[in-house]
Amino acid sequence: MSQQYDLPPNQIEILQEKAKRRLFLRNEYLKLKSDPFVHATGAGGHVFDSALQRFHSMSVTAVEHFRPSGLNAFLGFSIMVIPMFTFGYYLNKTRSDREQSFRRGEVAYKDRQYRVLC
Repeated sequence: MSQQYDLPPNQIEILQEKAKRRLFLRNEYLKLKSDPFVHATGAGGHVFDSALQRFHSMSVTAVEHFRPSGLNAFLGFSIMVIPMFTFGYYLNKTRSDREQSFRRGEVAYKDRQYRVLC
């Protein structure tokens, strides 16, 4: 029998295991979400997910666990400061070049993109 997908057999087994796990978790979530007796226990109407709780706890306390280093300083500088100065230099350069070409008379007044019409 020919292969149905263009994947090796071990990759197909992994995908089937993932699908089986996803289906199990989906059914478990639906079972917990639609349980009519959960309100009697006072737990509320939501399903507690420990992995989601760990993620939210980690994101809230990330600042407390931050340790400054040279790499952090370099990344912050290269992501925030260098692009701002580069963009500012580009704007200043293009505007000053355009102003100089206007002052030298290389661009006629009617051909300018931004002109004051009175």
